[in-house]
Amino acid sequence: MANPTATVPSTSNPFGDELRGARTAKPCSLVIFGATGDLTKRKLVPSLMGLAKDGLLPPAFAVVGFARRPWTDDGFRTELADGVKSFGRPDTGTHFDALADAFSFHQSDFGETAGYQALAKKLDQIDRTRGTAGNRIFYLATPPSSYSAILQNLAATGLSTEKDGRFARVIVEKPFGRDIVTARALNDQVRAAFHERQVFRIDHYLGKETVQNILALRFANGIFEPLWNEKFVDHVQITVAESIGVGSRGGYFEESGIIRDMIQNHLMQVLTLVAMEPPAALAAEAVRDEKVKVLKAIRSFRPEEVDEATVRAQYTRASFAGEECKGYRDEEGVAKDSVTETYAAVRLQVNTWRWANTPFILRSGKRLPRRVTEVAIHFKQPPHLLFEGGKPLMPNVLLLRIQPDEGVALRFGAKVPGPDVRIRDVRMDFRYGTAFGGETADAYERLLLDAMLGDGTLFARGDEVEEAWRIVDSIVAGWKQSNRRPDDYACGTWGPERAERLLGAGRAWRKP
Repeated sequence: MANPTATVPSTSNPFGDELRGARTAKPCSLVIFGATGDLTKRKLVPSLMGLAKDGLLPPAFAVVGFARRPWTDDGFRTELADGVKSFGRPDTGTHFDALADAFSFHQSDFGETAGYQALAKKLDQIDRTRGTAGNRIFYLATPPSSYSAILQNLAATGLSTEKDGRFARVIVEKPFGRDIVTARALNDQVRAAFHERQVFRIDHYLGKETVQNILALRFANGIFEPLWNEKFVDHVQITVAESIGVGSRGGYFEESGIIRDMIQNHLMQVLTLVAMEPPAALAAEAVRDEKVKVLKAIRSFRPEEVDEATVRAQYTRASFAGEECKGYRDEEGVAKDSVTETYAAVRLQVNTWRWANTPFILRSGKRLPRRVTEVAIHFKQPPHLLFEGGKPLMPNVLLLRIQPDEGVALRFGAKVPGPDVRIRDVRMDFRYGTAFGGETADAYERLLLDAMLGDGTLFARGDEVEEAWRIVDSIVAGWKQSNRRPDDYACGTWGPERAERLLGAGRAWRKP
């Protein structure tokens, strides 16, 4: 056997050191379908080089780009090198240079069976020359319309079959369907080629440190879990805000809206981690079982309930961040009479013993004042208002910042120095970058490593996807039946005024 992929000494990084431990991936080849797209250049290969920098790539590793374009190996490598330089972590370009021979290109149409037969021969050759041991991961970085042809051909050529201790896995990018019917159809297509244990449905939000830290915060600290229930928590706000508009994606966004694009996947995933019961073990199936139980505990909406429990809106023209921003209906590819929402807020009830009286309010929107993702856990007021003449004080809030400045903060009341007893809100703040130093790995780094390791904990399971669609479909059905158009909100504001009513009396949206 020829020498496997060359290795490069890793640069010390506390995140890499922490992961290295027993998390050593076996030799494997990664086949990226749609490898000429932006995802490969901007995210996947820069993330692989981040793993190489931290010493986390397997010593024998190869990447095959599969796409229609007539690229050569050298042209493919040049394109990827530019991507690593532009979008990778500092100093990862040298790692790509050392590993460049591990990257090759395979031209074929996605529906051409002969192309997959040639791919199988190429992978066998890579096994012999690079020592990748017959282990394969297939990454579907294509539009969903190509999934069916790819999956059928992988099955027809035996590439999806595991044998002789070798693994074959598939990573599927979102969207996982656009409703429960298409999600079930996609699940059927995937399972016709792969067993569920071979399937990794990727949602990059689950790779972010603070999302993962939700489980650590809850279950590794005795001070939080006893308070994590409806007796102490008044309500939970989950926010994913973007300051940009739809840009050139107007045509796509018209078909999805913010509820399909963000709430069905990112926000629902975060909700399940906040609301789930302690799993029996930190194993993939144990964690995902508990997440599915949370979604099953949220009942579907009847059409007449939707207006009361949700708000949808569109951004309108306004001056924002020093420029005049278009309204949504003026964007390219958007219908002038569009009713597609660019903002949605939803009040959900998790009907379990733990959360019976605590609402979870989710909101997401475009053209909001800033880009931020956070979970704000608002605790109840103390039963006896002892200070400042019995006036209500601000509630304690535990804030989980997912992006852009990952960390955890706790807001509580403290006495202002002086002879009078006056209470002021103060905040204890933990930031990953400050506390641990070094670089925070990209979410795709963690998820690609987990796929190589066969750890599905941070990936969505098929039934989990379908349950989330069940809830969202009931909301969309209510909107279609309603005569109400989406509300308006000006670019650069936190959404429509009507969204305040979802919170109930005495509550207000947190302004990040």
